[in-house]
Amino acid sequence: MKKPRVCVLLAAGINRDYDAAYAFELAGAEAERVHVNELADRGKSLADYHILMLGGGFSFGDDIASGKVLANKLKYKLRDQIQRFIQDGKLVLGICNGFQVMVKFGLLPGFDGDYESQKVTLTFNDSGQFEDRWVYLKVNPDSRCIFTQGIDSLLYAPVCHGEGKFVPGGEEVLSRLHGDGQVVVQYVDEKGNPGDYPVNPNGSVDHIAGICDETGRLFGMMPHPEDFVRMTHHPRWTRESLPEEGAGLAIFRNALKYVQRELL
Repeated sequence: MKKPRVCVLLAAGINRDYDAAYAFELAGAEAERVHVNELADRGKSLADYHILMLGGGFSFGDDIASGKVLANKLKYKLRDQIQRFIQDGKLVLGICNGFQVMVKFGLLPGFDGDYESQKVTLTFNDSGQFEDRWVYLKVNPDSRCIFTQGIDSLLYAPVCHGEGKFVPGGEEVLSRLHGDGQVVVQYVDEKGNPGDYPVNPNGSVDHIAGICDETGRLFGMMPHPEDFVRMTHHPRWTRESLPEEGAGLAIFRNALKYVQRELL
């Protein structure tokens, strides 16, 4: 069977591209690291891929605000390619800085097919410091998200950010996110209960760690599932009995299942 093709976007400051490419390849995809300028100059076309991966790092040094400069570059250089990509039923995954880019572009939450208006943001952690720790995530069983289908246990993954606090643009936006099944993952403790810092590492409203659009095909989250796709990624792998496959790999497998079923 033909392998799904993943465009792992590169730009100045991004540093999780190899991790993301490895996770997708481990799941069975063909992943290619592509610089944003190659797409802007039409040397490569986004249309040739099935999944767009916006990875973590510090794009353009987090100048202005995390993800803002890259979001603007994508909006003004690649708007047409990205909009066509979404219209064609393809997938977009943004992790950490990639999530920041998606919300500041307006790709998420994408209410009523509007993929340009910013309705939510990710801002400075309540702790006032960079947070680098492992967290537990509860998956919303009612979520529309394609990437988390069938995941019924807690996800464990690291966070690594200074601006990860999720803030919706008002109660109406928050209510709609919950009501439409667009809240995908939330920070919880090891028993699945929400809690204050450090359970919620950044002070996100309603403990929200990731959201999707109304189709479930666009998904952004702050924690890094690509950094737990093998047993040896786990911080206690030498002290606990763990499966060979890390819990984060399920997110990438789900993306490939969708592509193989719907697009290939």
